[in-house]
Order: sequence, then structure tokens, then C-alpha cells
Amino acid sequence: MEVLQIQRPDHLAEQTVQELKQAGLQLAAAESCTGGLIAARITSVSGASGVFHCGMVTYSNDMKEKMLGVAHETLERFSAVSGETAAEMAAGVRRFSGADIAVAVTGNAGPEPSEGKPVGEVYVAVDSAWYRETVRLDCPPLSGDVRQQIRMLAADKALLMAGQAIRKQEERQ
Repeated sequence: MEVLQIQRPDHLAEQTVQELKQAGLQLAAAESCTGGLIAARITSVSGASGVFHCGMVTYSNDMKEKMLGVAHETLERFSAVSGETAAEMAAGVRRFSGADIAVAVTGNAGPEPSEGKPVGEVYVAVDSAWYRETVRLDCPPLSGDVRQQIRMLAADKALLMAGQAIRKQEERQ
């Protein structure tokens, strides 16, 4: 018999949804290495439908180009695991969805180096009309489920960056 355990509430996702509601803003996400984790975390919060437009998982380079408008030249020159790609992913999902704020994540969650990038190299971007930022995370492989740890850290950073964008908008008013 399988025993289910109740997971702790996702306070970061709850806070992000609440801040979006209070500011009257919508969010969209473009995800690669997180594989829909950001969208899953946001949509697990009651009332998220009022603030979350869409999540797009574009794992392949081809889909990054077709769905998000990432330039082929960007992928060729910098690779999928780059700040340039993350920024174009965020801009693309914001453009596609019409959301006020978009976040994007691309990186190498392991277990092996990919495209010359080490395990744990991740880029997170936020895009809005008033605030854009891209950051590089270097997530050192720990013991246990390294992929899940990297994915959770990247999703956490994306949610934190969405919060930064919300606060930047509030400062402008």
C-alpha cells in the first residue's frame, strides 16, 4: 500500500500569484530544462488562472525557434544554454501570450555536460515592458537527485525574478 505524504505549500508560488493579483499583472513562462515546473508550481495555487497566461516547454532548439522566435543565429553562436537564448525565450513567450511579465529558463540539468556546458549552468530571464534581466546560475551538483535540485533552483529563481519585475512596476507608479 502506497502512503502519500502531504507536500509543504509552495510559498514562493503562492507569493508570486498573490503579488500578480495585487498588481493586476499576468505572467507567462518559457521553459527548457525545468520542463514545465514553473507552470506546474504556479497553477497549483488556487486563483492562478486569473494571472497566468501560459507556459511553453520548448526543449528542442527547433521548438525554441518555431514557438518562441529564438533566432537560429543565437542558438548557433551562443547555444541553447546561454543568456542570449534565455532572453529571447522570455521575449518570445511574452510576445506570443500578451502577458505583462514573462520568465524563461534554459540550462543543463545533467547528468552529463551538454553543448560544452557543465551540469548546473542555467540561465534565467525575465522580460516586461519596464524591466528585463538575465542571470546565470551555477548550481553545484549535490548528492541525490541532481536534476531535480537544479530544476527546483532554476524555477525558484524564475519566480523570484517575476517578483522583482512586479516590484519594479509598482515603483514606477
